Amino acid sequence: MAFKLIEDKKNHIFSVQELNMAAKQILESSLPLLWVRGEISNFVCATSKHWYFSLKDGQAQVRCVMFRHKSQYLDWLPKNGMQVEVLALATLYEARGEFQLTLEQMRPAGLGALYDAFERLKRKLETEGLFDAARKRPLPFFPAQIGIITSPQAAALRDVLITLAKRMPSISIVLYPTPVQGEEAAQKIAQAIQLANERAECDVLMLCRGGGSIEDLWAFNEEIVARAIFASRILMVSGIGHETDFTITDFVVDQRAATPTAAAQLVVPERQELLQRVYHLAQRLARGKQRQFEHVMQQLDYLQRRLVHPAQRMQQQTQHLNHLQQRLQTVLTYTLQRQQWHWQSLQQRLRAACPNIEQLGARQMALTHHLQGIMQHTLERFNAHLGVLQQHLDHLDPQQVLARGYSMVRDAHGTIILDSATLPVGARLDITFAHGWAHVELTKKGESLPNLDIGENKR
Repeated sequence: MAFKLIEDKKNHIFSVQELNMAAKQILESSLPLLWVRGEISNFVCATSKHWYFSLKDGQAQVRCVMFRHKSQYLDWLPKNGMQVEVLALATLYEARGEFQLTLEQMRPAGLGALYDAFERLKRKLETEGLFDAARKRPLPFFPAQIGIITSPQAAALRDVLITLAKRMPSISIVLYPTPVQGEEAAQKIAQAIQLANERAECDVLMLCRGGGSIEDLWAFNEEIVARAIFASRILMVSGIGHETDFTITDFVVDQRAATPTAAAQLVVPERQELLQRVYHLAQRLARGKQRQFEHVMQQLDYLQRRLVHPAQRMQQQTQHLNHLQQRLQTVLTYTLQRQQWHWQSLQQRLRAACPNIEQLGARQMALTHHLQGIMQHTLERFNAHLGVLQQHLDHLDPQQVLARGYSMVRDAHGTIILDSATLPVGARLDITFAHGWAHVELTKKGESLPNLDIGENKR
């Protein structure tokens, strides 16, 4: 499309920006994402965390950029002179008209297949639970014997032995020699682990190897080694390569150390630290025993001061008993005197308040007669008032009103009728008389009573 645009405008004078834009479109549409191999040079990590460098070989070089959102997924830092393989898009930086590669991925050259195999095996074993943290065992505080699985010629073995000798010279060590590099190394390492478990003479097994390339450490990325470690009944510690090196073995073992020396430091405590700790504990124990001894001596002095001869104790008790007897005698005497004074006072008050029985009897009889008269007069007055109330109640009795010739009219719902206007003609009514009742039907009604001669009716 960019070629067609240039062909259509071959007589058009392009600006530099238009030319670079057209060239960029041609490059990006013509070249897909591709892998490029070369050596890193002029590597720069900008403050924005974007990476800029050149990728070169013996005949040419090309500018490269890897932006932060892509480089953050790499667990290693590129360096000048490193051979790498990059997955990149060929493009043009318009502002300068420079041809460059925009990187999507980057890996050390020649290690792509190894890294892929590493990741596949790691995912497989992790799915099967070989990396489960719940199965990892804690290190013993003071192992009686340590087993080391490594090559007798390895420099790492010397570092481990020196470290163990410095930290704990009395520790017992068993070496299980095995190659740690080469085609048969993985098989030999697995056999050494099985042998150590069969002999069951160690509390901890250390798997050690010095630093190297990924190819040098590949024996520790083999599945047979990982499964042998997983099946080990003896706790295992790895110290393989440098701090930045990670192998499949590191994920399966119970404890991973950054280096072989760090593994030795992790497995055994330092003798001087233990001695210092024992010294401090001994001092604390001595101080505690001294304080306990001083407390016992002080308690003994206290008890000694309290210790009295039996004869002296009996004399003291006799004196105390005599003193109590005197106090009791004094209290009894005082109590008797108080009781005597109280009785005399009561006797005087009784004499002063002695009643006249005959006079009180006569007064009682008079009050009784007076009370009876008052009660009789009160009852008569209440009976008279009750009669008046009975007469009023009789006047208010509806039955007495009906007895005088009146009647009570109610409709079918039992409502008392006070106004004929509320009744329709034909309504059924209940009439209550002084004696009995009647059920009637209304045939005629009016506003006022007809002229009736009540006297004649009575006659």
